Amino acid sequence: MIRSFRNGAGSVSLLLTVLGLRYATCSGKDRLLSRLSKPPAPLSQCSQLSQSAPTRMWRVARRNDGVSWGSTCPKYSQVRYTAPAVSSGPVWADPEIGVDSGFCPKFNALDNAVDRRSHEGTYRVDNGYPLNPHGRTGITGRGLLGRWGPNHAADPIITRWKRDSEGRKVLHPGSKNPILQFVSIKRKDCGEWAIPGGMVDPGERVSVTLRREFGEEALNALQKTKEQRERLKQQITELFNSPSFQVYKGYVDDPRNTDNAWMETVAVNYHDTSGSSVAQLPLEAGDDAGKVAWVEIDSTLRLYANHARFLEIIARERGAHWE
Repeated sequence: MIRSFRNGAGSVSLLLTVLGLRYATCSGKDRLLSRLSKPPAPLSQCSQLSQSAPTRMWRVARRNDGVSWGSTCPKYSQVRYTAPAVSSGPVWADPEIGVDSGFCPKFNALDNAVDRRSHEGTYRVDNGYPLNPHGRTGITGRGLLGRWGPNHAADPIITRWKRDSEGRKVLHPGSKNPILQFVSIKRKDCGEWAIPGGMVDPGERVSVTLRREFGEEALNALQKTKEQRERLKQQITELFNSPSFQVYKGYVDDPRNTDNAWMETVAVNYHDTSGSSVAQLPLEAGDDAGKVAWVEIDSTLRLYANHARFLEIIARERGAHWE
């Protein structure tokens, strides 16, 4: 899910912190987080990732009872941040909301070609600004996200069975279940392994995004010749006609989420039962991917955002090894 955030995604660490701590105190321009004797319980409102923040721009931390918009938070003094790569006005980003810009988007609706509807249903709008349906995040503005409100993405999850030299499925020695492998990319912005995917362009169907992003990130389609792209198109079409199911559709637990902008995705699993079609695909990192590889699926995987949760759903659905 990197597309449309180029030239700014390296600053993702500016936005990371862990929700669930005591109220943050302020010291100069920094927002500092107090410590607890033990880690807080996992939250759905923000990924619990820890990375350094070079410019010391931190989220205001809140406990569980202060996350919901329905709860009163008199001391909630959030940080406002929109990355320069977003505020500079690239084609994939909205302008600032307000009288000066004259930009008044239509939320909870199809706004010209931009779909501002949420998979979660109707979200609140306060003083012209959309509110994250999962509550307070500790930061307002758009951060690294281009759109106010939902930023729609699509994640194609390509899987195959791990097989031995004779073509038989390999069973995990512990669970005795067959081992699934999936195509994974190593993101250039944060160095984490992830599912290849990207943003749905205005007016684009999700099915088109799924194919395009897989081709660009896992097959380096953008750098191929016209003839090579045509061959890839045929191979991708064959793969994406293989048995599939929708893994997830909704809000994404993403470290870039803010009070006014958040990620949503449609994740679809395409499985090559025989292994014949994916074996012919020339995996090559491209676009925003640093590396690409077939990775075995199990519960020890540490992936970007909540991608591991998607893989767990797939493993259990297909009767594969997970833990």
